[in-house]
Formats: sequence, C-alpha cells, structure tokens
Amino acid sequence: MHADQLDVDVPLVRRLIAGRFPRWAGLPVRAVVSSGTVNAMFRLGATMSVRLPLTPGAAGDVARERLLLPRLAPLLPVPVPTVLGEGAPTGEYPLPWTVHRWLPGRNPDPAALAGPGALGGARALAADLAALVGAVRAIEPADGPPAHRGGPLTEQDAETRSALRVLEALGGMADTEAASAAWEEALGAPAWDGPPVWLHADLMPGNLLVAPGEGGQRLAAVIDFGTAGVGDPACDLIVAWNLLPAGARAAFRDALGVDDATWARGRGLALSMALIQLPYYHGTNPGIAANARHVIREVLADRRREEGAGANVR
Repeated sequence: MHADQLDVDVPLVRRLIAGRFPRWAGLPVRAVVSSGTVNAMFRLGATMSVRLPLTPGAAGDVARERLLLPRLAPLLPVPVPTVLGEGAPTGEYPLPWTVHRWLPGRNPDPAALAGPGALGGARALAADLAALVGAVRAIEPADGPPAHRGGPLTEQDAETRSALRVLEALGGMADTEAASAAWEEALGAPAWDGPPVWLHADLMPGNLLVAPGEGGQRLAAVIDFGTAGVGDPACDLIVAWNLLPAGARAAFRDALGVDDATWARGRGLALSMALIQLPYYHGTNPGIAANARHVIREVLADRRREEGAGANVR
C-alpha cells in the first residue's frame, strides 16, 4: 500500500515474540485479515493480539496509544485495547510494536445496516456510537495532544483538491463535479470556535467491533487510538457517513445534539477522507476503496435530499 511499507509476516512475529516475550513463544500466531492501512495485526494465542506499524510514519501512533489508552479506557462505555507488552525495535524490525489483549467482535458492514428491515438495528448501533462519541467528548481536554484531522477543514483543502484532480484524470470512480461542489460547500461552514474536545479521530468501520445484542448488532469495542487527541468535535462525526444509513444517521445526530455548522464540517471531513483514500488505495486496499466510494455516494445523496427538500419548501 505504501512505498516505505515494511514486510511483516507470521515468521517475523514469531521471532519477535520469542526474543522479547519468551513466555509466549509457544503460542500460535496467525495473521488477522483487515482493511487496516498503517498496522499489521496478528492473533497471539487465544487472548492476545500483536500490532506492528507498517511504515516508519506510523511508529508514533504506538507511543500515543501507550500513553492515552490507560487514561481514556475507564471513561468510555465500551472496551478499548489493553497494552500487555511493549516490543522494542530490533535489527530485523526497526519500529516499536505492541501486544494487546484480544477484543472479540467483528467489523460492522455498512451494506448490511442499510439492508431491508435493518433500520431498527442501525438505529440501535447509532445510539451506541453517539454514547461513545459523547463519552469521549466529555473527557477533560487538559494536556490532550492535537488530534489528527482535528483542525479546521482548510487544513485538508490542498490534499482534497489534489485527490479530486487525480480522480478526474482516472475517470469513472466518482462524480468529481458533484464532489467538488460538496467540498466547496463544506469549506463555507462556520469554523469551530469553542474549546477543543477529545476525539477518537478515526471512527472507521475497521476500528469498530460489534456483537449480537438487543435490537441487532451492538457496539462491542473500539480500537486504534493512534490518532486520538483534542480538536473540533466534527471530526468524530465521520462515522455517520462511512457506516450509518440515512435514517440512523439522523438518530445519531439527534442523540448528540449536533448543530448545523458542526454537521456540515463533519460531512465535509468524511468526504475529504474518502476522496483522498479512493485514488490512493483503489489498487491496493479493496476494503478502504469500497468504503471511500460508499462515503462519497452517501454524502452526495445527502446533498440531493437537502436540495429536494429546499425545492419543496419553496
């Protein structure tokens, strides 16, 4: 996926475990299939996982998680990763890595949530996600590091416009004209002028785990706090478009009491992320590319519904 990506496989993980944690050397190791973009995941025995950055640029996320997870975990309504061991760089693998407690569950599927008869379950999951976002926001922000993508939308403008140009050149992947108009509209939303709040900052389906519960698939855990920090609350609204269907999206917004400007920025940020991801990952990460297409479709459908409602009012 990346020009500077490291080769990470099961034999390497076995050697790293044997060298750093000999008490676990006899446990089975297997790769975990995921759509993750900057970390490789492996199952270690029945109760642990090993997480290794794929690029040098992702190494800082390891240190951030080690610092933040113990602070945030007691304040959240669902489980988050627990660090059980810290691996140091070696001559064979030059980055820090981590052993976590294994969290059961599976990643939610946006298509299943939008299927016939699924709206009730999607709304139940939306309530869980709103509770999570609300709990994260309620944490005292003092000393919190800046969240990735937690600043103003203008910080994403150059990269978003560059991605739009690439998509236009590739042709057929997205309606770049409509997406450009939607991005311009998002940039016109009033900027956040309140105090920074805590953010997970990467609420993608691949970072959420669900399990069967009352009313359908319920939120069971959230992972990957490598980009967490403080910033604009709009950042954690991206899940409204990358996962929730329109009916549940409204329930998520209502539960959080999101104002129009913050909602517009959240939608713009979800669109920006998708536009940047699609040309970058379309040939290397089918899961991320498919979700990026999904987000673009959902954002543009939202705008068409709003334009239609406006026409009806007039």
